[in-house]
Amino acid sequence: QVQLVESGGGLVQAGGSLRLSCAASGSTFSRYAMGWFRQAPGKEREFVAAIDWSGGRTNYADSVKGRFTISRDNAKNTVYLQMNNLKPEDTAVYYCAARGGVLGSTLSSRYDYWGRGTQVSVSS
Repeated sequence: QVQLVESGGGLVQAGGSLRLSCAASGSTFSRYAMGWFRQAPGKEREFVAAIDWSGGRTNYADSVKGRFTISRDNAKNTVYLQMNNLKPEDTAVYYCAARGGVLGSTLSSRYDYWGRGTQVSVSS
């Protein structure tokens, strides 16, 4: 079992930055690949970024490439999402997720554990 708690969301102007954190507890963090997903009102949950167990391999949705960076600190049991040059279309609830295994995935169905989410709102 893994418990995940996101933090760091908030309201920011377009062009600004936020750093989301996801703290994990309950199991050996380094055994899990991690992902970030988001869900805007009236839309389906979508993939944002993923990172493998070691932090050596990452992948991103095309819509955030070059603006967002996923990273992890296994000593702190935490995964991060640094979001720069935010746009109004980035407004959503952001969720972190854990997946047993080495590699991350773009598919939400591949993840075993989810946090409750943190709201990110970007004003124009």
